[in-house]
Amino acid sequence: MFLTWLRWAILGAAILPSLCYVFIIFAAHSFFRRHNNEPRDFTPPLSLLKPVHGLDPEAYENFASFCHQDYPQYEILFAVTNEEDPSTPVIRQLIADFPHLPIQLLVGPEKVGSNDKVNKLCAMARAAQHDFLVQSDADIRVGPGYLRSVAAPFRHAKVGAVTSFFTGIPVPSLWPELEAVYLSTDFMPSVLMACEVEGVHFALGATVAVRREILKEIGGFEGLADDAADDYELGYRIAARGHKVELVDGTVKTWCCLQSLPAFFIQRLRWAIMARQARPLGYLGLIFTQGLPWTVLAAIFAPTHKLAIAFVAAYVILRLAAVWTMGVWGLHDDLLKRSWWLVPLWDVFAFVIWLNSLVWSRVRWQGVEYRVSGGRLIPVTTQSRR
Repeated sequence: MFLTWLRWAILGAAILPSLCYVFIIFAAHSFFRRHNNEPRDFTPPLSLLKPVHGLDPEAYENFASFCHQDYPQYEILFAVTNEEDPSTPVIRQLIADFPHLPIQLLVGPEKVGSNDKVNKLCAMARAAQHDFLVQSDADIRVGPGYLRSVAAPFRHAKVGAVTSFFTGIPVPSLWPELEAVYLSTDFMPSVLMACEVEGVHFALGATVAVRREILKEIGGFEGLADDAADDYELGYRIAARGHKVELVDGTVKTWCCLQSLPAFFIQRLRWAIMARQARPLGYLGLIFTQGLPWTVLAAIFAPTHKLAIAFVAAYVILRLAAVWTMGVWGLHDDLLKRSWWLVPLWDVFAFVIWLNSLVWSRVRWQGVEYRVSGGRLIPVTTQSRR
């Protein structure tokens, strides 16, 4: 009796990922058609905030993409921890190459909390001239219409913040390509699902645009100085105060550079731990969106070979259809056209990482080890390790 109940429970649960894939196909089609038809003629003055740590691949080209915007008035502020940061000469060269554009470099921001990125954001926000602030991670590259896409939703007074989809630029190697596949086939679809089901109650570090007065309502960047997922928290707190957080497609790309299995696993585990801390119940529910482990279980417990084959076929067809609709058609990710075969491999890693994230609470970020507790970053000192 118990084995019969277990069999049908597994087969029932194994249907859920396929339903998620169908949902993603229709949601992606609806979102991108709607977004492509929205006007982009609202262009208030903007301040771009770029916290920088170290030197990413093609850093100059990444920074320069923000200097080639089809936008009437904006400034760019960079911040580094100290003058010895390897990105400093690159930023100074950028300032020299674009004299017509207001660009500032802030060195040695005041330490407000344990999150070094937020320390830099606090300093840049104080120096910024405009009332609309656009935060973007250092390794991001954008198209010329990026700022128009980000600014457009602010025409509506209810919009307090804007965030965007993004895809990966992998260096030529397996692990960077697998990371890029993860972004377009797992992370971005989960963002879309959250948007369609419950609205956007978060923000993503690739783009966080905010009205200055709304930022003050949540205590400024200073209120995020010890948070592990500062971008998520900023969007969450703004939404919690009744303001709308809008999701856009701003032609945003981030570099994927992890060159080894340990580096790949550690970074993905860090993201997973912070996601679990931010939304524990929602994170546990992700198990029902993972098609590969449920398909394997369904194939094992299916009462007939035909039913087992049906579950496998549903996973392959619907998973790849969702990948194509969201990643290739919607996000224009060319990598997926030639490396779609990496999707099942990522699904294996996704399940392993999800399991590990349930028991681990320590992460490494920018060479420093932290313990994540209650969504806060707590540096692990030599004494606390003992």
